[in-house]
Amino acid sequence: MSFVAVIATTVAALAQPSLRSKRPLAPVAARKESAGASAYLSGKQALVGIHAPSPKPLALDSEKRPMLALTTVNRGESLAIPAESDEGGFASADLDRVAHLLRAASGDEYPIDPRALALIYRIERRFAVPEICVVSGYRVPKPGSHSNHGKGRAVDVVVPGVADEEVARFVREVGFVGVGVYPNSQFVHIDVRPRSYFWVDYSGPHAKNRERGILGDLAAKSDAAALERGQLPIEPFAVVTSVDSALQARGLSPISGAPSDDDEDDE
Repeated sequence: MSFVAVIATTVAALAQPSLRSKRPLAPVAARKESAGASAYLSGKQALVGIHAPSPKPLALDSEKRPMLALTTVNRGESLAIPAESDEGGFASADLDRVAHLLRAASGDEYPIDPRALALIYRIERRFAVPEICVVSGYRVPKPGSHSNHGKGRAVDVVVPGVADEEVARFVREVGFVGVGVYPNSQFVHIDVRPRSYFWVDYSGPHAKNRERGILGDLAAKSDAAALERGQLPIEPFAVVTSVDSALQARGLSPISGAPSDDDEDDE
Protein backbone atom coordinates (compact mmCIF):
# COMPACT_ATOMS: atom_id res chain seq x y z
CA MET A 1 0.00 0.00 0.00
CA SER A 2 1.32 3.43 -0.95
CA PHE A 3 2.05 6.19 1.56
CA VAL A 4 -0.88 8.22 0.20
CA ALA A 5 -3.23 5.24 0.59
CA VAL A 6 -2.15 4.76 4.20
CA ILE A 7 -2.81 8.41 4.99
CA ALA A 8 -6.24 8.24 3.34
CA THR A 9 -7.15 5.10 5.25
CA THR A 10 -6.05 6.64 8.55
CA VAL A 11 -8.03 9.83 7.94
CA ALA A 12 -11.13 7.81 7.02
CA ALA A 13 -10.82 5.73 10.18
CA LEU A 14 -10.47 8.79 12.36
CA ALA A 15 -13.56 10.29 10.75
CA GLN A 16 -15.70 7.30 11.78
CA PRO A 17 -17.37 7.44 15.23
CA SER A 18 -15.81 4.90 17.54
CA LEU A 19 -17.79 2.51 19.71
CA ARG A 20 -17.05 4.81 22.63
CA SER A 21 -18.24 7.94 20.83
CA LYS A 22 -21.60 6.37 19.99
CA ARG A 23 -22.67 6.46 23.64
CA PRO A 24 -20.53 8.97 25.51
CA LEU A 25 -23.30 10.57 27.57
CA ALA A 26 -25.43 7.63 28.61
CA PRO A 27 -23.18 6.30 31.40
CA VAL A 28 -22.58 9.83 32.69
CA ALA A 29 -26.29 10.66 32.62
CA ALA A 30 -27.08 7.40 34.36
CA ARG A 31 -24.51 8.14 37.04
CA LYS A 32 -25.94 11.62 37.55
CA GLU A 33 -29.49 10.28 37.76
CA SER A 34 -28.36 7.60 40.21
CA ALA A 35 -26.44 10.11 42.31
CA GLY A 36 -29.39 12.49 42.36
CA ALA A 37 -31.82 9.74 43.29
CA SER A 38 -29.45 8.46 45.96
CA ALA A 39 -29.21 11.90 47.54
CA TYR A 40 -32.99 12.30 47.36
CA LEU A 41 -33.69 8.91 48.92
CA SER A 42 -31.22 9.60 51.72
CA GLY A 43 -33.05 12.80 52.65
CA LYS A 44 -30.43 15.12 51.13
CA GLN A 45 -32.92 16.98 48.97
CA ALA A 46 -32.67 20.63 47.98
CA LEU A 47 -35.49 22.36 49.84
CA VAL A 48 -36.28 24.95 47.18
CA GLY A 49 -39.42 25.97 45.34
CA ILE A 50 -42.49 24.40 46.90
CA HIS A 51 -40.16 22.39 49.15
CA ALA A 52 -38.83 25.55 50.76
CA PRO A 53 -40.13 26.34 54.26
CA SER A 54 -43.52 28.05 54.14
CA PRO A 55 -43.62 31.68 55.36
CA LYS A 56 -47.28 31.36 56.35
CA PRO A 57 -48.26 31.63 60.03
CA LEU A 58 -49.59 28.55 61.80
CA ALA A 59 -53.41 28.50 61.62
CA LEU A 60 -54.98 27.70 65.00
CA ASP A 61 -58.58 26.98 65.91
CA SER A 62 -60.48 28.47 68.87
CA GLU A 63 -58.84 25.91 71.18
CA LYS A 64 -55.35 26.83 69.95
CA ARG A 65 -55.06 23.50 68.12
CA PRO A 66 -53.40 23.58 64.67
CA MET A 67 -55.88 23.43 61.83
CA LEU A 68 -55.46 21.18 58.82
CA ALA A 69 -54.14 23.63 56.23
CA LEU A 70 -53.97 22.54 52.59
CA THR A 71 -52.74 24.39 49.51
CA THR A 72 -53.06 22.97 45.99
CA VAL A 73 -49.94 23.27 43.87
CA ASN A 74 -51.70 23.46 40.51
CA ARG A 75 -54.56 25.82 41.37
CA GLY A 76 -52.97 27.76 44.21
CA GLU A 77 -56.11 27.42 46.34
CA SER A 78 -55.91 27.13 50.11
CA LEU A 79 -58.17 25.88 52.88
CA ALA A 80 -57.81 25.48 56.64
CA ILE A 81 -60.28 23.40 58.66
CA PRO A 82 -60.39 22.58 62.38
CA ALA A 83 -59.80 19.05 63.65
CA GLU A 84 -61.91 17.47 66.36
CA SER A 85 -58.85 16.03 68.13
CA ASP A 86 -55.10 15.70 67.82
CA GLU A 87 -55.71 12.61 65.68
CA GLY A 88 -58.00 14.35 63.21
CA GLY A 89 -61.74 14.08 62.73
CA PHE A 90 -63.51 16.70 60.66
CA ALA A 91 -67.02 18.10 60.33
CA SER A 92 -69.08 16.98 57.34
CA ALA A 93 -69.34 20.53 55.99
CA ASP A 94 -65.55 20.82 56.08
CA LEU A 95 -65.19 17.47 54.32
CA ASP A 96 -67.31 18.89 51.50
CA ARG A 97 -64.97 21.88 51.31
CA VAL A 98 -61.96 19.57 51.09
CA ALA A 99 -63.63 17.54 48.33
CA HIS A 100 -63.98 20.74 46.33
CA LEU A 101 -60.40 21.82 47.03
CA LEU A 102 -58.96 18.45 45.99
CA ARG A 103 -61.20 18.05 42.94
CA ALA A 104 -59.87 16.50 39.73
CA ALA A 105 -58.39 18.56 36.92
CA SER A 106 -61.70 18.06 35.10
CA GLY A 107 -63.57 19.68 37.97
CA ASP A 108 -65.13 16.40 39.14
CA GLU A 109 -65.44 16.12 42.92
CA TYR A 110 -65.39 13.07 45.14
CA PRO A 111 -65.41 12.68 48.95
CA ILE A 112 -61.93 12.40 50.43
CA ASP A 113 -61.70 9.63 53.00
CA PRO A 114 -61.50 11.24 56.48
CA ARG A 115 -58.82 8.71 57.40
CA ALA A 116 -56.63 9.97 54.57
CA LEU A 117 -57.13 13.52 55.85
CA ALA A 118 -56.31 12.37 59.39
CA LEU A 119 -53.06 10.94 58.03
CA ILE A 120 -52.21 14.27 56.40
CA TYR A 121 -53.04 16.02 59.65
CA ARG A 122 -50.64 13.74 61.52
CA ILE A 123 -47.93 14.67 59.04
CA GLU A 124 -48.63 18.37 59.50
CA ARG A 125 -48.45 18.08 63.30
CA ARG A 126 -45.40 15.80 63.27
CA PHE A 127 -43.32 18.32 61.33
CA ALA A 128 -44.99 21.42 62.81
CA VAL A 129 -45.55 23.04 59.41
CA PRO A 130 -48.19 25.70 58.65
CA GLU A 131 -49.50 23.93 55.54
CA ILE A 132 -49.33 20.83 53.37
CA CYS A 133 -48.97 21.35 49.61
CA VAL A 134 -51.12 18.98 47.55
CA VAL A 135 -49.81 17.98 44.14
CA SER A 136 -52.76 15.72 43.34
CA GLY A 137 -55.89 14.68 45.19
CA TYR A 138 -58.89 13.08 43.52
CA ARG A 139 -58.40 11.81 39.96
CA VAL A 140 -61.22 10.45 37.83
CA PRO A 141 -60.49 6.71 37.47
CA LYS A 142 -59.46 5.39 34.10
CA PRO A 143 -61.19 2.22 32.84
CA GLY A 144 -59.81 -0.76 34.75
CA SER A 145 -57.88 1.43 37.17
CA HIS A 146 -57.71 0.57 40.86
CA SER A 147 -55.88 3.73 41.87
CA ASN A 148 -56.59 4.97 45.38
CA HIS A 149 -56.74 8.48 43.94
CA GLY A 150 -60.01 7.45 42.30
CA LYS A 151 -61.37 6.27 45.66
CA GLY A 152 -60.60 9.48 47.54
CA ARG A 153 -58.05 7.60 49.63
CA ALA A 154 -54.81 9.01 48.20
CA VAL A 155 -53.06 12.36 48.06
CA ASP A 156 -49.70 13.34 46.60
CA VAL A 157 -48.06 15.85 48.91
CA VAL A 158 -45.08 18.08 49.54
CA VAL A 159 -44.32 19.19 53.09
CA PRO A 160 -42.65 22.62 52.91
CA GLY A 161 -39.27 22.64 54.60
CA VAL A 162 -39.09 18.84 54.92
CA ALA A 163 -37.34 16.35 52.62
CA ASP A 164 -39.69 13.88 50.94
CA GLU A 165 -37.82 10.87 52.27
CA GLU A 166 -38.17 12.17 55.81
CA VAL A 167 -41.93 12.44 55.30
CA ALA A 168 -42.05 8.95 53.81
CA ARG A 169 -40.02 7.52 56.68
CA PHE A 170 -42.56 8.85 59.18
CA VAL A 171 -45.66 7.64 57.32
CA ARG A 172 -44.22 4.15 56.79
CA GLU A 173 -44.43 3.61 60.54
CA VAL A 174 -48.15 4.43 60.78
CA GLY A 175 -49.58 1.14 59.51
CA PHE A 176 -52.12 0.31 56.81
CA VAL A 177 -50.79 2.92 54.42
CA GLY A 178 -49.35 3.20 50.94
CA VAL A 179 -46.22 5.33 50.60
CA GLY A 180 -44.56 6.10 47.28
CA VAL A 181 -41.59 8.38 46.74
CA TYR A 182 -40.86 10.00 43.37
CA PRO A 183 -37.22 11.14 43.03
CA ASN A 184 -37.76 12.82 39.64
CA SER A 185 -41.19 14.40 40.20
CA GLN A 186 -40.30 15.03 43.87
CA PHE A 187 -43.41 14.42 45.92
CA VAL A 188 -44.69 11.72 48.27
CA HIS A 189 -47.79 9.67 47.52
CA ILE A 190 -49.68 8.65 50.65
CA ASP A 191 -52.86 6.64 50.97
CA VAL A 192 -54.80 4.46 53.38
CA ARG A 193 -55.30 0.80 52.51
CA PRO A 194 -55.91 -2.63 54.11
CA ARG A 195 -52.25 -3.63 53.90
CA SER A 196 -49.20 -1.40 53.72
CA TYR A 197 -47.14 -1.21 50.56
CA PHE A 198 -44.12 1.03 49.92
CA TRP A 199 -42.48 1.89 46.61
CA VAL A 200 -40.16 4.20 44.71
CA ASP A 201 -41.04 5.46 41.23
CA TYR A 202 -38.46 7.04 38.93
CA SER A 203 -40.96 8.32 36.36
CA GLY A 204 -41.23 12.02 35.63
CA PRO A 205 -44.40 14.15 35.49
CA HIS A 206 -47.13 12.73 33.22
CA ALA A 207 -44.96 9.71 32.36
CA LYS A 208 -45.69 6.01 32.67
CA ASN A 209 -44.83 4.75 36.10
CA ARG A 210 -41.51 3.06 36.86
CA GLU A 211 -42.53 1.63 40.19
CA ARG A 212 -40.43 -0.68 42.32
CA GLY A 213 -41.67 -2.11 45.61
CA ILE A 214 -39.37 -1.60 48.60
CA LEU A 215 -39.18 -2.36 52.32
CA GLY A 216 -41.67 -5.23 52.31
CA ASP A 217 -40.56 -6.42 55.74
CA LEU A 218 -41.08 -2.96 57.23
CA ALA A 219 -44.56 -2.80 55.73
CA ALA A 220 -45.53 -6.06 57.42
CA LYS A 221 -43.99 -5.00 60.74
CA SER A 222 -45.75 -1.62 60.66
CA ASP A 223 -49.13 -3.27 60.12
CA ALA A 224 -48.52 -5.79 62.88
CA ALA A 225 -47.50 -3.00 65.28
CA ALA A 226 -50.59 -1.03 64.33
CA LEU A 227 -52.81 -4.01 65.16
CA GLU A 228 -51.09 -4.34 68.53
CA ARG A 229 -51.86 -0.66 69.22
CA GLY A 230 -55.52 -1.40 68.58
CA GLN A 231 -55.53 0.31 65.19
CA LEU A 232 -57.87 -1.30 62.67
CA PRO A 233 -57.27 -1.63 58.94
CA ILE A 234 -59.43 0.63 56.81
CA GLU A 235 -61.77 -2.25 55.93
CA PRO A 236 -63.99 -4.00 58.54
CA PHE A 237 -61.93 -7.10 59.29
CA ALA A 238 -62.91 -9.82 61.73
CA VAL A 239 -61.47 -9.61 65.25
CA VAL A 240 -58.15 -11.44 64.99
CA THR A 241 -54.63 -11.15 66.36
CA SER A 242 -52.46 -11.03 63.24
CA VAL A 243 -52.36 -9.13 59.97
CA ASP A 244 -52.41 -12.31 57.86
CA SER A 245 -55.48 -13.65 59.69
CA ALA A 246 -57.20 -10.33 59.26
CA LEU A 247 -56.52 -10.35 55.54
CA GLN A 248 -57.63 -13.96 55.17
CA ALA A 249 -60.87 -13.09 56.94
CA ARG A 250 -61.56 -10.68 54.08
CA GLY A 251 -60.47 -13.14 51.40
CA LEU A 252 -57.21 -11.28 50.75
CA SER A 253 -53.85 -12.90 50.17
CA PRO A 254 -51.44 -12.78 53.13
CA ILE A 255 -48.44 -12.27 50.87
CA SER A 256 -46.06 -9.33 51.07
CA GLY A 257 -47.50 -5.97 49.98
CA ALA A 258 -49.51 -5.66 46.79
CA PRO A 259 -48.60 -3.24 43.99
CA SER A 260 -49.96 0.24 44.34
CA ASP A 261 -51.97 0.53 41.09
CA ASP A 262 -51.39 4.27 41.31
CA ASP A 263 -50.05 4.52 37.77
CA GLU A 264 -52.19 7.32 36.40
CA ASP A 265 -50.69 10.57 35.21
CA ASP A 266 -50.44 13.25 37.83
CA GLU A 267 -52.51 16.37 37.37
